[in-house]
Amino acid sequence: MFATEPLRIVAVSAGLSTPSSTRLLTDRLAAATRERLEAEQDRPVDVRVIELRDLAADIAGHLVSGFPPPALEDALSAVTEADGLIAVTPVFTASYSGLFKSFFDLVENTALTGKPVLIAATGGTPRHSLVLEHAMRPLFAYLRAVTLPTSVYAASEDWGAAGDAYADGLPSRIRRAGGELAVAVTGGRAVSGATRAPGLDDEVVPFEQQLAALRPA
Repeated sequence: MFATEPLRIVAVSAGLSTPSSTRLLTDRLAAATRERLEAEQDRPVDVRVIELRDLAADIAGHLVSGFPPPALEDALSAVTEADGLIAVTPVFTASYSGLFKSFFDLVENTALTGKPVLIAATGGTPRHSLVLEHAMRPLFAYLRAVTLPTSVYAASEDWGAAGDAYADGLPSRIRRAGGELAVAVTGGRAVSGATRAPGLDDEVVPFEQQLAALRPA
């Protein structure tokens, strides 16, 4: 008997403008995750995107009053009850945005325990890409979530770029990250090559092999 309960993917976008590159990246990551899940599962997939911009006043009010309005309470419940979470922020002053941090400050510190989380960020320059490692991973480690191996940073120049011999383009990174989240949500191991669908990810070459290729013949 197949499970009929939908797999719930919740994507949190902290973009402020309309249109927003942060929302665009959020939508593409959610679509990649849905595509992988629908290709491999006999269960419906429910994807919900939460725009923090629409909840900014509610978030500020909750921080000072301790009482969440209904819309914010619903968003917090959706995040904590999701099977998988996508969290995307613009980079402000070399870190995640204040709106992004304020929202996750309202999440109970045990509510995301063991939940797979795909982290991503957008910015105007590649120089801020380390925000994923020095800010976002520690935040979700504190919340006891399981952050996926592949994180996605999109600078302005990444949109439409195909990548090169040394780095994947943005579409490839989105597919890989979405595939890892799909595998993690369904109980697989996102770091295992055995569960990846052909064509979604490039083969990982061991570091020793890469070094050997650089040595003179």
